[in-house]
Amino acid sequence: KRAKSGHNDTGDGSSTSTESSDPEDHIPSNSGHSGPSSLTSRTSPPPDPGTLVSSGGFFIDKGKGPMRSGVVVDLCEEESDCKAPPPEKCPKESRKRTKSSSKHVEFHSLNRKNTTLSQELQYPTVKFEDVGGNEETLKEVCKMLIHMRHPEVYQHLGMVPPRGFLLHGPPGCGKTLVAQAVAGELQLPMLKVSAPELVSGVSGESEQKLRELFDLAVSSSPCILFIDEIDAITPKRETASKDMERRMVAQLLTCMDDLNTLAVTTQILVIGATNRPDSLDPALRRAGRFDREICLGIPDEAARLRILRTLCRKLVLPEDFDYQQLARLTPGYVGADLMALCREAAMAAVNRVLLKAREPPQGLAQDFTPGLTGSGDQTVADMSHQQGELWALLNLLKTTETLSEPELVSLSILMLDFQEALTRVQPSAKREGFATIPDVTWENVGALQEIREELTMAILGPVRSPQQFKALGLTAPSGVLLAGPPGCGKTLLAKAVANESGLNFISVKGPELLNMYVGESERAVRQVFQRGRNSAPCVIFFDEIDALCPRRLGHDSGASVRVVNQLLTEMDGLEGRQQVFIMAATNRPDIIDPAVLRPGRLDKTLYVGLPGPADRLSILLTITKGGSKPQLEPDVSLEDIAFDDRCNCFSGADLTALVREASINTLKAHLKTSHHGATYPVGSTADIRVGKQNFEEAFKKIRPSVSKK
Repeated sequence: KRAKSGHNDTGDGSSTSTESSDPEDHIPSNSGHSGPSSLTSRTSPPPDPGTLVSSGGFFIDKGKGPMRSGVVVDLCEEESDCKAPPPEKCPKESRKRTKSSSKHVEFHSLNRKNTTLSQELQYPTVKFEDVGGNEETLKEVCKMLIHMRHPEVYQHLGMVPPRGFLLHGPPGCGKTLVAQAVAGELQLPMLKVSAPELVSGVSGESEQKLRELFDLAVSSSPCILFIDEIDAITPKRETASKDMERRMVAQLLTCMDDLNTLAVTTQILVIGATNRPDSLDPALRRAGRFDREICLGIPDEAARLRILRTLCRKLVLPEDFDYQQLARLTPGYVGADLMALCREAAMAAVNRVLLKAREPPQGLAQDFTPGLTGSGDQTVADMSHQQGELWALLNLLKTTETLSEPELVSLSILMLDFQEALTRVQPSAKREGFATIPDVTWENVGALQEIREELTMAILGPVRSPQQFKALGLTAPSGVLLAGPPGCGKTLLAKAVANESGLNFISVKGPELLNMYVGESERAVRQVFQRGRNSAPCVIFFDEIDALCPRRLGHDSGASVRVVNQLLTEMDGLEGRQQVFIMAATNRPDIIDPAVLRPGRLDKTLYVGLPGPADRLSILLTITKGGSKPQLEPDVSLEDIAFDDRCNCFSGADLTALVREASINTLKAHLKTSHHGATYPVGSTADIRVGKQNFEEAFKKIRPSVSKK
């Protein structure tokens, strides 16, 4: 290999060993022995009289013929009688070629990178009218876009225009849609980049990509640079695990600062999007970089109504479709969830109209289920129904012809399709702790009339009558503590209040915030309150709050003390924020730290005690739906049961267990008398009624969960 490279390098000029030879002799020698035939095998040939051969290795004969004395080039760098000076210029020339070729490849790679970046320039067609429920956000954004159309305004004032803002909020709330709407409304090119695309495995390439990205934005101005999931490349440098992350943060800070040093007329706007704003480096959130932070929270009922009207503009709906009812049934849904809801409703409409219209042929069940016997008439009917739907679906999929006009005309999305879709679509907020409780109302709460009035004035009053409260100089209480024995309906009250008011509801179980690692419990508390602020108006309900804030003692300095301190500071921070309410429930108010119960935090304490005889009657009527579910025998009197001495110290949960035990006793007796306990068939339930004897048997098993002490 070394011989071949040395020979090729000297092939275009005269050999260094033949510099003193005649030019006329040199030309035929190069032309005659410049091919591969001049390389000889490893075996040493017999020495000629005029040829010197070194010990072992290749040799190259530069002579004209066998009669001329040749020159031996010792490639093994060993001693020989005749040596040629080593070709000094050849490796340099090869290195130069290598460098030039690497530069050529690098130039092409840079061109290729620039080509890919230029291909990402988009011209979105989304307008502001396509964004529903975010009018306040769009108004704030438009205030920062003046320099994109009128740069002379800031030039006249001598100020540098705002260069960027940060959009943050839960997933699916419309951060990317807002950025696209800004570019589409102003008809500006948008450079959309996902932050993980900028990360490279080679040191220095990630920073180079960032620089090229900002250079492309400057060369394409006016332009909007949108960096999605920006938290992936801008973590806090104190906690960053790799040097590359720190370098990328520093590079992004430098690029943002370079925009401020450009001419005032440079029309560039940088938009960052994240759902974890607390994980960003603080230096990125200061003025001059991301000047404004705009929060897109969980939409309330009015915002959901506007979003639904925007999404359903092109859908085939009845003229009298009730958008207000659908908005009321979707607490905790963000824009992406509502879009998925519309899609599921459309699929339900297709299933209802097209599949039901194509009836399966007769005898299909017998063909699909050969040998199905002994399962009962109801089982055969269910199997036939399922196979009929399968046949209709397969028939629709195999049909390649276009659907007829009558079939398409009858296809529309009704409210019942949306109600079916509600059972399939789980909102994103529910996975983060939000509770969707559209079915819990005051009708499901028996008794507790005085407490209901107090909660109505404490929470529902400021929401429904804010002007009257403001006129009287009243402020809403910061928090309400529900204390009482277990099973008395504290959690049910909180759910009914949130549902009746139409507020977002965040349910937090006290122990679930505790973590074994230092600092994680405090961070979980901060995240809960941040979610509450983002989704205001909102009710934050802490169940079993005594696990979070036990009484602090003088010698304690552990994790529980830090959690209590964090909770106290977050509650104090709520004083200046409107439409965020705190409710807490506990059955051990004596072990709660007194600082939590002072005015300004949980300043109103409501005792939810054991119900009296009249309240027990109201609870029994609520549980049994007025005696209709379960059906009662004529000899059963709910009033007698409520005023029975055996029901003393019974809570609402105990009364529910009493009714359930009586119903189970009735079912056992019915099965024994009708079918001797052999099977559990599916039949008519009209003749199953709960009698007085069943309640007597239930009294023997159910004991009060709370003692008189």
